[in-house]
Amino acid sequence: MMVRLDDNLAYGIVFTGHFQVDDSYVTHRPHGRNDWLIAYTLGGRGYFSTPEDYRECGEGDIALLRPGSPHTYGTWKGKTWNFVWAHFPVNAIGDHLLPAQPLYTQHIDAGSLRTRIHEAFGRILSDSRERSEFWNELCLNSLREILMLLSQQRERRLDPRIAEALHYLSVHMRSPLQIDRLAKTIGLSPSRLSHLFKEQTGLSIVDTLNRMRILQAALLLEHTHRSAAEVAYDVGFHNYNHFMNQFRKWLGTTPSAYRRARTTTPAAERGMPTNTNR
Repeated sequence: MMVRLDDNLAYGIVFTGHFQVDDSYVTHRPHGRNDWLIAYTLGGRGYFSTPEDYRECGEGDIALLRPGSPHTYGTWKGKTWNFVWAHFPVNAIGDHLLPAQPLYTQHIDAGSLRTRIHEAFGRILSDSRERSEFWNELCLNSLREILMLLSQQRERRLDPRIAEALHYLSVHMRSPLQIDRLAKTIGLSPSRLSHLFKEQTGLSIVDTLNRMRILQAALLLEHTHRSAAEVAYDVGFHNYNHFMNQFRKWLGTTPSAYRRARTTTPAAERGMPTNTNR
C-alpha cells in the first residue's frame, strides 16, 4: 500500500500532477498541509476524508481541501482512479472564490463546462512542466478560471442542459438560429427545450440570443469606430431594421444615440484612431 504520512510543507508555488492509480494508493496527512489542494477526477473513483466529512469522487467531480485540514484520500477499493491535482499557496487566489469548509466537492456535468475545466487543468500541467518565464502566474490564472467557473455554476443553479444551450448560443451568436439543431445538440425536443429554457432563464431562446447580440453590439459601438451597420452585421443581424428594433427593445435608444451618450469627447482628443475598420 502506498502511504504518504504527514507532509506539512508548503511549496510556495503551484505544484501539480496527473495520477492514474490502483486501490493501493492512499495519502494520509493527520495535520493537513499549509497550502490548498484541488483534485479533478477524470475517471474511476477516489475518496476524500476529513474528521468532519467524507466524500467519494467520480468522473467530473472536483474536490478542494483547505490548508491545515487533516485529511486522507485515495483510490476506492477495487477501483482505479484517474485524476489531476494541484497544490497552490494560501493568498494566491481571492478568498471569495474558495470554500469555507475544510473539504468541498462539486460535480461538473458533461458538456462545455467540463471541457473548459479539463482544458484549464491541461494548461496547468503543461505550463508547470515547460517552466517558461511566467509559468507559475499562468498556472494561477488557469486555477482562477476553474474556481470562477465553479462559482458561476453554483450561483446560476441552471439545469446543465440550459447552461449548455447558453454556451451554444454564445459560440454560434453570429449564425442564424436553428432551434431544431440546438435541441438535437442538447438532447431535448424543440418544444421541451423552449419550455425549459424560458422556465430557467425567464426569456425565450430567441430573446436571449437577440439580447446577447445587442449587448455585444453596444460594446462595439462604445469602444470601436465601426458604423452601426457594420456592428449589426458583426453580431449576427443581417437586417438593419431588425437590428434597430432590437436595440430599442433592449437598450431603450438608437445605436447612434447610445454612441453619442458614451462618447463625450472627440476620438482625437482621447488619443483614439479614426480608422473605421478598427
